[in-house]
Amino acid sequence: MQNHSHNEKTFGTAPVFFTAISTILGAILFLRFGFAVGTLGFFGVSLIILVGHLVTIPTALAISEIATNEKVEGGGEYYIISRSFGLNIGATIGISLFMSQAISVAFYIIAFTEAFSPLFDFIREKYDFLLPRQVISIPSLLILSWIMLKKGANIGVSALYVVVGILFISLTLFFLGKTEFMETANRSVFSGSFRNMDQFFLVFAIIFPAFTGMTAGVGLSGDLKNPGKSLPLGTLIATFSGMIIYFFITWKLNISASADDLVNHQLIMSKISLYGPIVIPLGLAASTLSSALGSIMVAPRTLQALGNDHSFPGGKFNQFIAKGKGTTSDPANATIVTSLIALIFVAIGNVNVVAGIITMFFMVTYGTICLISFLNHFGADPSYRPSFRSKWYISLAGFLISILLMFKIDTVYTLFAYLVIIIIYLFINNYHKNRGGIETIFQAAMFQVSRNLQVYLQKTKKIIHKKKWRPAIVCISEDSFIRQDAFKLLNWISFRYGFGTYIHLIQGYFSTETYKESKVLLSRLIAMSGKEKSHVYIDTIISPSYTSAIAQIIQLPGISGMENNMILFEFSKDDPRKLDRIIENYSLVRAGNYDVCVLGSSKESVNFKKGIHVWIKMHDQDNMNLMILLSYIILDHPDWKKGFIKLFNICPEDQYEETQQNLLKLIKEGRLPISRKNIELIRKDENVAIRDIINERSKEAALTIVGFSKEQLKKLKTDLFTGYDKTGNILFVNARSKKEIG
Repeated sequence: MQNHSHNEKTFGTAPVFFTAISTILGAILFLRFGFAVGTLGFFGVSLIILVGHLVTIPTALAISEIATNEKVEGGGEYYIISRSFGLNIGATIGISLFMSQAISVAFYIIAFTEAFSPLFDFIREKYDFLLPRQVISIPSLLILSWIMLKKGANIGVSALYVVVGILFISLTLFFLGKTEFMETANRSVFSGSFRNMDQFFLVFAIIFPAFTGMTAGVGLSGDLKNPGKSLPLGTLIATFSGMIIYFFITWKLNISASADDLVNHQLIMSKISLYGPIVIPLGLAASTLSSALGSIMVAPRTLQALGNDHSFPGGKFNQFIAKGKGTTSDPANATIVTSLIALIFVAIGNVNVVAGIITMFFMVTYGTICLISFLNHFGADPSYRPSFRSKWYISLAGFLISILLMFKIDTVYTLFAYLVIIIIYLFINNYHKNRGGIETIFQAAMFQVSRNLQVYLQKTKKIIHKKKWRPAIVCISEDSFIRQDAFKLLNWISFRYGFGTYIHLIQGYFSTETYKESKVLLSRLIAMSGKEKSHVYIDTIISPSYTSAIAQIIQLPGISGMENNMILFEFSKDDPRKLDRIIENYSLVRAGNYDVCVLGSSKESVNFKKGIHVWIKMHDQDNMNLMILLSYIILDHPDWKKGFIKLFNICPEDQYEETQQNLLKLIKEGRLPISRKNIELIRKDENVAIRDIINERSKEAALTIVGFSKEQLKKLKTDLFTGYDKTGNILFVNARSKKEIG
């Protein structure tokens, strides 16, 4: 990236103000405001001014705020967006912004040509020949481009002072002018009614570019001595000054001419102003030329900044447009590109069409800037400390209103604008896969949402009913990089209905070395979870023993805002030596009111089509519902889309019918996706071990779920979990209390 810090920065607040105000009081003022007042009336146009500034004022305040928080380098609005939303999003909006700025050059040149209307009328009447407007517009653009290439921004700013002076003289003479209509009609401000309000948004689309000039000065940010002071001061003064002047111009037009004259005479201001036939075309020429000058100074700097950030495919093109000239690094090559684009639209020559395109892309830019300001407020990042502060609700209003107005103006244009932006983003994101950034500004906002939600859930958890149970499961393992079965099970449970936290245990004492090790391992685990498209929260813990780690973990708050209510242990069926420590810590976990799950991992691959087998035994009255609920939750994961649940119930002969009816009733009332054919009752046989039955019936199952009780664990210890050699992965479940299905 080119380092702008070595460029000579010479501009103060005045160039920002004059660039903005000369663009605000530009072509639309002279060419379309009479039409607007004639169509909608004084109050209708006043409403347009107010509504338009509901977008531009929040944007001006947001720009002023952001500019006083960080150093705004070359590129102005693009720099602000790219450093807030990341280079890929920044480049997407930046390209759209540049195009609207380049098209603005064409727009103002086309409007500048209208100042020569008397000449065109004279030739048509004298020689009966319709001279194309491009005879004036194309040479004007070429001359303007040549001046910028030869003299740079300094001559542009010097010329601004001259044309702004002419502009204000012409406006002063306009306000001093009197008409016969003004004297005979005796109209007042209250005589301007609302008219033709069904055309409000049509007129708004044509008029809105008049207000967009308030950010023109931001493009000079890379050439300012003190952007943090000059940008907000110059931008805000220009914005509010322009709004006040527009109200007075609307009032003057309303009292000075009839509605028909206002609509039908494009240069009606020349019939109202003192020395109008000379002054108004001269003012139009000055305003449009100054606006074109402002735009042709700003657009190349946006393009140059895009090149500095290597936004385009191909290093040579980026180098070409980023190349500066002289000590101020004037964007000579970017000016050539801007002029060529402007030339295409100058050839089109239609003011209204070009105005509509400009409106859409500026709306997108302004909405984005307001969104950045809002997210910075909402995120409450301590590093966001602007010396000038707007209000979060003003920025949010600016963002929402800009979107609403776009759809109100033209839904097709709006959808097209967003489609273009999406295509540009996908292209850039594909080209720059390693560049991100959008998550940074949203992350702070998400932290605030998450914090407030968790505090709310903590305060209201006392009203949660038992029927609202859902798993908030935490798993602890040292073998994360040896086998991932426990992590996958946690991911299945967490996909939709549950919340999962996976803790990798680093056994040892906390030190600088173990802390660094934990961060490295955490990065590896997160990368691994990304491949699995995980919904599990991952962390590491450093603890001198397995027991101390569990004691810490069962006291951790749940990431969902609700307390963790289930713990998952895991061991390898081929090496069950770690079962002893699981059993030793069972009572510790139960003291925390946790349900306990123990996963026996198999080396066999999981065939999801073989389904989940749930085995219910006589002593599983408390476990049964939890086992069924877990199977239902797991089955909702996409991995299990071709899977099914099969229930086995081992019961005494005399309880066969009752058990069958109870199971069918549970499935029906619980609305569980278990078909009748997948419910199998097995009569208990004292001569056949239950373990042997499970081994035989579930040897091909993708997952087998079996219940166990505290008493069984105390009596059988490790033997409770071993001996299931023919099955694949097997999950042992012990419920702390009976869960409701209904």
